[in-house]
Amino acid sequence: MVTTRTAHRDEPHFLFADDGVPLTLVRVRGGAASHKGPVLLVHGLANRSESFRPPVSRSIVDVLIDDGWDVWMLNWRGSIDLDPLPWTLDDVAVNDHPAAVRYITEVTGSETVKVVAHCVGAMTMSMSVVGGLLPEVDVLIANGVSLHPVLPRGGRVKLHTIRALMQHRQPFVDVAWGDGPEHGVARLTRTSVRMWHIECRNPACNMASFALGSGHPALFRHENLDDATHDWLGGEFGKVPMSFYTQMAASDRRKEVVALPGQGREGFAPRWAGAAPRSDTRFALLTGRHNRAFLPESQRATFAFLERHQPGRHSLRVLPRYGHSDVFFGSRAHNEVFPLIVAELNR
Repeated sequence: MVTTRTAHRDEPHFLFADDGVPLTLVRVRGGAASHKGPVLLVHGLANRSESFRPPVSRSIVDVLIDDGWDVWMLNWRGSIDLDPLPWTLDDVAVNDHPAAVRYITEVTGSETVKVVAHCVGAMTMSMSVVGGLLPEVDVLIANGVSLHPVLPRGGRVKLHTIRALMQHRQPFVDVAWGDGPEHGVARLTRTSVRMWHIECRNPACNMASFALGSGHPALFRHENLDDATHDWLGGEFGKVPMSFYTQMAASDRRKEVVALPGQGREGFAPRWAGAAPRSDTRFALLTGRHNRAFLPESQRATFAFLERHQPGRHSLRVLPRYGHSDVFFGSRAHNEVFPLIVAELNR
């Protein structure tokens, strides 16, 4: 039997990050019992766990269930399903991911957890892994970006100029500004973005391109999305704290993830890729050739870092017809991308 969304049975779990911030996990069961162990799905920036279940014929959740995996989806502190708060990449890497993985091993009794992570979820998971915080994770499939964010030129301009103008006026940039009816900075931003992004009339798509990348659109190629998914995206983006953009600006200058001044954690270098990984986790890096949130050079740089310290252990695949999020949202991803993910999990 082929699993579809209607066959999913969601089992919510409530937990706390190691600094007390509330998180949620959703365990998704299908028609058949799992027999291959737990896989944790980690969403991207301004998304939520539900972003792994777009209205396509086959989601990554469906495919993993049918392959025998015990699927868990994490809402880390940046999830739009949780109350918004300022956070840094270090907050998530040090506090959220270790708590979630530990919880899964305690509930399932499994000694290992495999992870499929996207965007900033992949970045923070990569930080946790190389920092030695996730000894239970034996495989990390990271899409879009890991330890070395490389931004397109337009993204860098926005990060270093527009951010400075908005920094003290808004605690968050909200993709939902595209829906109105905000005033002031929000209204001005929305109007300017919609005048610039004439490639489609979906406000959420336009605002996501402004807030999360640089392109027309930035996060995916329109030809990879069906109409239902394009419309569905309108409810799948939320607030991004200015604290994230501040850290990204500092990381962009170094071309690698760095902690903010005064925000480094005891026992960890301010540069997360500044030393050899404290882990034997196998990385499988993915990115779309047309990624306009983080250029493919991002994953190439992380792969070079991993190869330097652990040659022959890791892999990198650049997907020729994909951008950033359409790796999971695309209407053909179940045929063109998900088999690659399943193969890495089973390798």
